[in-house]
Amino acid sequence: MLLSIRSLTKTFPGTRALDAVDFDLRAGEVHALLGENGAGKSTLIKCLTGAYRRDGGTVMLDGAPIDPQSTAMAQELGIGTVYQEVNLLPNLTIAQNLMFGREPRRWGLIQGRAMRMQARATLAEYGLSLDVDRDLGTCSVAIQQIVAIARAVALSGKVLILDEPTASLDAAEVRMVFDVIRGLRDRGLGIVFVSHFLDQVFDLTDRVTVLRNGRRIVTEDTASLDRVRLIEHMLGRELEAATGHPSPDRVARPPMLDIRGLGRRGTIEPFDLAVGQGEVVGLAGLLGSGRTETAELLFGLLGAHSGGARDQAGPLDLRNPRAAVAAGFGFVPEERKTDGIVADLSVRENIALGLQARAGWARPIPRAQQNRLADDYIRRLDIRTAGREKRVGDLSGGNQQKVVLARWLAMNPRFLILDEPTRGIDVGAHAEIVRLIHGLVDQGMSLLVISSEIDELIAVSDRVIVLRDRRHVAELTGTDIAPDRIMRAIAATGKAA
Repeated sequence: MLLSIRSLTKTFPGTRALDAVDFDLRAGEVHALLGENGAGKSTLIKCLTGAYRRDGGTVMLDGAPIDPQSTAMAQELGIGTVYQEVNLLPNLTIAQNLMFGREPRRWGLIQGRAMRMQARATLAEYGLSLDVDRDLGTCSVAIQQIVAIARAVALSGKVLILDEPTASLDAAEVRMVFDVIRGLRDRGLGIVFVSHFLDQVFDLTDRVTVLRNGRRIVTEDTASLDRVRLIEHMLGRELEAATGHPSPDRVARPPMLDIRGLGRRGTIEPFDLAVGQGEVVGLAGLLGSGRTETAELLFGLLGAHSGGARDQAGPLDLRNPRAAVAAGFGFVPEERKTDGIVADLSVRENIALGLQARAGWARPIPRAQQNRLADDYIRRLDIRTAGREKRVGDLSGGNQQKVVLARWLAMNPRFLILDEPTRGIDVGAHAEIVRLIHGLVDQGMSLLVISSEIDELIAVSDRVIVLRDRRHVAELTGTDIAPDRIMRAIAATGKAA
């Protein structure tokens, strides 16, 4: 066995990120490491590459124990890593990037001709013939990835970790990178492949390991692994044990929003989406499927390359968040701590923030109005706080989420996007927010709800749109909104479920 990890443990304050994880990597294999957000993938990689010090367990490489204390030490031991965002220098040439830190020298001076020759010879091993004097930043992302891989292999040469290497590539570029990876596998390297694209996992890898909540759930040969079972392992529920009450067929809703052909190259393929007044549309899919990108496109955080939106009055301008807010849209993001709350401001200031931004900073909202607003939403949403002047960063996760919701509700949006509204909060707050969603719908508000929790989507949604590999691939209504149908749509191959 090339690499053997046993009982790897890593704990952060209040969280056990890795709980006695075992993982094996053979020479000459591509091994997929899969899991949703918080599964432990990144922590395992960082422990293996010396970015984190492990708290327990052993790591063996070529039969010898190792304990890398830095990424440089990991590289010296033979472990290299390439990330989704290429960690090279775009203002330097291809040759300079490939040979950086190990340039051929004579009398202390870099030998440019020899460096370029070595760079060409290295690229030839990958079937590439490039102008090595070209700045790396002018090359395609695929070429940049291959240069990063070639550099990592040259520096390490035993284990190569590829963390989402194809996330920004088109189909032709993916094939180019896969050819390189297969060539490295044939040379005997052990390759750890992290990806959210299941089609790529089944196309490229030899074995799959799934992590969930810091634990290893399963390791299986890819060829014998059923797609639906893989989804079950990742999401943490069995089809046979799935329970819940599928949504009944609902009365048709008056149209509120009509999206046609909206898309962004390399981010989400063009999609159509109609939303009725007082309707909840759920978005289901694995991490990386395009759920958040759909929300960000609708709210103008990402610019669209195609399509548009309209309501009963005509076309809508969604080119940026300010325009989306003017159109009556609101957005509660997934990362509330970084994108939602302002931790050092009070509950009052956070709730009033949206209204103040809309009014403009030259027209401050009177303090008495801010107080009334904060007190009203503290009562209506049952925000557990010592008072309106309490620092939001000191509240629990569930109460922080309620403060972000209060900010948007104070602006009275007609369409509210909720991205993972209950992630990281306790059971009681979870139930309160689900009840709040039902209450908003009763008031006629339309919602788009993104959630990794299938039961949550079933509980709130009139329709569920399933995404896979940056595509909207299925729409479920009525009694089809059930755990088995959702997971089978996520796992299905092809462009339609």
